[in-house]
Amino acid sequence: MAFDFTISPHVEEQRRRIADFVANEVVPVEQQVFREGFTDELRLELQSRAKAAGVFAPQAPASLGGGGFRFDEAAVLLEEAGYSLLGPVALNCAAPDEGNIHLLHMTGTPEQQARYLEPLVSGEVRSCFAMTEPPPGAGSDPSALRTTARRVDGGWVLNGEKWLITGAEGAAFSIVMARNEGDDAPEGATMFLTPTDNPGFVLGEHLNTIDGTFLGGHLRISLRDCFVPDEDVLGEPGSGFAAAQVRLAPARLTHCMRWLGAARRAHDIAVERAVERELFGSRLSELGMAQSLIAENEIDLAAARAILWQTSWVLAEGSRTSEESSRAKVFVSEAVCRVVDRAVQLAGGMGTSEELVLGRIYRDVRSFRIYDGATEVHKMSIAKRAARRAGARIAAREERA
Repeated sequence: MAFDFTISPHVEEQRRRIADFVANEVVPVEQQVFREGFTDELRLELQSRAKAAGVFAPQAPASLGGGGFRFDEAAVLLEEAGYSLLGPVALNCAAPDEGNIHLLHMTGTPEQQARYLEPLVSGEVRSCFAMTEPPPGAGSDPSALRTTARRVDGGWVLNGEKWLITGAEGAAFSIVMARNEGDDAPEGATMFLTPTDNPGFVLGEHLNTIDGTFLGGHLRISLRDCFVPDEDVLGEPGSGFAAAQVRLAPARLTHCMRWLGAARRAHDIAVERAVERELFGSRLSELGMAQSLIAENEIDLAAARAILWQTSWVLAEGSRTSEESSRAKVFVSEAVCRVVDRAVQLAGGMGTSEELVLGRIYRDVRSFRIYDGATEVHKMSIAKRAARRAGARIAAREERA
């Protein structure tokens, strides 16, 4: 048995190139975006520069114009992209497009990949993923899904309400999850590819959330007799929940990668400020309580990276990683929030500002403890699995007795 987290020269070279690109091309436009908002025009400009720099879409298949890196290698590269809140968009490895790229690559037909995946990888279009619904619909519990899909001649008709759909404004298409309805449809749920110009796919208002950097916002969507032809069913009818797992486990981890980069950025900003700031007769970094904040951040960053790299390796080797990804999502989401919170505290009043970027990171990262499964839901799943293992051990001992 060997434990080797050595970064290969190829990955290290790409990590350095991404770090340079983020520092020289992305960080300089942050304040403009904080003031004026993120636009598709700027996205396309940044992505054009990323292609020229050879750092575009490191996680996407090389056959489609991506970097073709393994998932565990992407853990290194997406953390570097996340060092700026705008970095993942510039490199086309941001949510929700990154998760949709993976899902379409794994489950799409050749025709679906040509129509939807190829322009998504190239950055020609954006996408969204429509599963979350207003209460009492699906959220952290997908089984509460209320949007329905009914068979008709040549396809399906979708009806329902979605909300908090990230990136919906300006997206070219959506992957929609709906519950099958009717005697002529298999039980379960199905995923559908739906162009957003479909007359039955109706964009609603933006929800005014605390995060503000996601391109395309978080919208309400109404599906009103939305017709989807059979050729736009993603996977087999009734296999929607299984297909969701193809997307969700890796997507949890890529969120962890990107947010770990943002947390490291927050920590770096705060520590540099602590080294330069003088008060109470010494540098802030020399005061015991400040040193405690710095040390706790260093520990959380190192621990988060270790569990993330190990889990990403397991997935890259072909394992399902359901439980491992739940553990990683809980630990990393909680750890990065702790890191950013301490960084804000360490930087003092300016830590709450967007001028130091810390204020924006603090706002944007808080939702990470909720989406892709809230911390409490993942803890419930982890505890249930542990209890089942304990029950199996007890039963085995009783059988041997």
